[in-house]
Amino acid sequence: MLPLLELAGNRKEWAIGDAVDRLAENFQLNEEDRRQLLPSGAQATFDNRVHWARSYLKQAGLLVNPGRGVFKVSDKGLEVLRRNPERIDIQFLTQFEGFKEFRSRRTKGESIVAADLSVSSERETPHEMLERSFERLSTDLCVEVLSAVQKLSPDRFERLVVRLLVAMGYGGSLTDAGRAVGGNGDEGIDGIIKEDRLGLDVIYVQAKRWASPVGRPEVQKFAGALQGQRARKGVFITTSEFSDAAREFVEKIDLRIVLIDGDYLSQLLIDYNLGVTPVTTYLVKRVDSDFFAEF
Repeated sequence: MLPLLELAGNRKEWAIGDAVDRLAENFQLNEEDRRQLLPSGAQATFDNRVHWARSYLKQAGLLVNPGRGVFKVSDKGLEVLRRNPERIDIQFLTQFEGFKEFRSRRTKGESIVAADLSVSSERETPHEMLERSFERLSTDLCVEVLSAVQKLSPDRFERLVVRLLVAMGYGGSLTDAGRAVGGNGDEGIDGIIKEDRLGLDVIYVQAKRWASPVGRPEVQKFAGALQGQRARKGVFITTSEFSDAAREFVEKIDLRIVLIDGDYLSQLLIDYNLGVTPVTTYLVKRVDSDFFAEF
């Protein structure tokens, strides 16, 4: 927040995009730094932090909007700069009534009050806090889903894999996929499934409901099965994980084999809404300063 206020200290009017670019130069950020995204991938992390810095400084009265889509330093902001503060953070801004009112409105009656007092919240924007919480919930959900899958019987696991493949667009229909896959494997399924509804190409599928890692020998057998079926594409699914040797083997052969371990399997099930139920949806919005500037 201090670098943004110092940038505005020249009393010029700044567009937020220009401020983001200038601060990135001041911080000597490279292209890779600028491309770092929030977990949702919806916005660059640095851009998000500058937007929130501007919002906080405006709430404290240190920045103002003199016109459509621009901001500049206020007299109060210039006074703060004359004090030469070492840093401006949330604790610093609580000395201003406008910011205290803003914080009390936002946190009144919410459990986030306790979180706001933590050290991490001082260094994170609300978007980052929300997305960090979402990421933690997603990780916990993946663990729960995988645990539920590992408890399935072999035939139920077979049906689950069929449902997933059809949901992803393979196999044509549940009936077609069910006929093409299953019945040949050990604690899993082995068979050929249509890549598209017309059956113009096929994919060989093998699934292992295992607890121990799948090693290179098993993947080599799968590659041999592919060649025996004159297939060039295959998907190997396991509830456990693949050894490094197995993954290295797949990278070196001509056949196209996709390895789906337990973590990836649980994420796919979540992505295609299999075995999970939506609970709550949060729609995050931002004030459109240009809209209010028209009035």
